[in-house]
Amino acid sequence: MSASPTFLERLFDTGVLIPMGVDGVYGRGAVFEQVLDGLDNLTTRAGAGDRAERVRFPPVMTRAHFERSGYMKGFPQLAGTIHCFCGDERAHRDLLRHIDAGEDWTGGQVASEIVVTPAACYEVYPMLAARGGLPDAGALVDVLSWCFRHEPSTEPTRMQMFRMREYVRVGTPEQVAAFRADWMERAVGMIDSLGLEHTIDIANDPFFGRPGKLQADIQRSQQLKFEMLVPVNDGADPTACLSFNYHQDHFGSVWGLTTPDGSPAHSGCVAFGLERLTLALLRRHGLDPSDWPARVQSVLWP
Repeated sequence: MSASPTFLERLFDTGVLIPMGVDGVYGRGAVFEQVLDGLDNLTTRAGAGDRAERVRFPPVMTRAHFERSGYMKGFPQLAGTIHCFCGDERAHRDLLRHIDAGEDWTGGQVASEIVVTPAACYEVYPMLAARGGLPDAGALVDVLSWCFRHEPSTEPTRMQMFRMREYVRVGTPEQVAAFRADWMERAVGMIDSLGLEHTIDIANDPFFGRPGKLQADIQRSQQLKFEMLVPVNDGADPTACLSFNYHQDHFGSVWGLTTPDGSPAHSGCVAFGLERLTLALLRRHGLDPSDWPARVQSVLWP
């Protein structure tokens, strides 16, 4: 007897996802985008009363900002850089010869001034810093971006390119703590309304190497990161679909962001993994949204 198709195979067979020949890199069919758009609009409605500043960045950021953020200290294994051809005609002929011979042709590529965005919020901090000190109320920014992380996998939730929607709070420690607590409560209501099972737990980022283990232990002990976990993948632990993060004054210190009393600003964010939440809904309710419970449809498409 043949084995039942995996969740990823069913997504491919129905055209919900489109294979592109590399694990974790997929096209999205109409059903996938319909559900994701509904989630994105639900996230907008959930935060509408806060009057966050809405900004949208491209899926790339400047290499200078990327280096300054400190991302490579913790996550070099996930980073993606953009390299370009900058040679002359002779170099071009050599490149074509390598391609025709089926050889590696990338050796002459040169790192450009941009990298692929690893997290949606990373360009928010230099944007705010360019405006000077924060007002008494701090700042609240609504941001959405395509993001890249180099972790190829056949788990459908571990995509290399995905969309991250965030609300980013910058201000005093008290303002950030209140923001995170509020959104943890709101998110429970949102995910309950979608009929998804979930739990919230302390978490840590995937820091690299032996020093990274110490960073992860500190992050967990100080409860700087919580994740909302939802069942999605075949036979695997629930997947982190939302995260609630407190960065302390890291980005404030990096970018010289200050509160009115001159102290380094603190920051935090709630991040929605839109692809992961889409997959969670498809796994829970089926691959045809027209068959989903009416109450779930009314939440996504009022």
